[in-house]
Amino acid sequence: MGMTIGEAARRSGCNASTIRYYERIGLLEPPLRSDSGYRYYDEAALDRLTFVSKARALGFSIAGVADLLKLADHPRKPCDAVDGLLADQLAAVHQKVNQLKALEAELRALQAACDGGHEMRDCGILAALSGSVSTGTAK
Repeated sequence: MGMTIGEAARRSGCNASTIRYYERIGLLEPPLRSDSGYRYYDEAALDRLTFVSKARALGFSIAGVADLLKLADHPRKPCDAVDGLLADQLAAVHQKVNQLKALEAELRALQAACDGGHEMRDCGILAALSGSVSTGTAK
């Protein structure tokens, strides 16, 4: 037959509940089932599952993965649309990096609000979080 869901999970690096979820939402075709109801996956299903797992690890949304899969299902078409999806994903990552840099700056400013050695009631960090002291950065 094929591989069980446990084997597909092990080989793809994706857990079994996620595989079932991907089936429910249509990213994976429903697998063949044994008479007792066990799922069995073939190599094509494993390839698709690996594709989905890698795309998700790169931060693509479920909708983005679905778009990529639709494009991948037409191997003779030009790949311009894939390039566009990747460019969009890179832009989203760049935006997140900028947000994380701003968060880092805010945390550093908050850290500077206290030099340690105080009782909690005099802690500059706690005061800044409560709004009674400005950290000097925009929110």
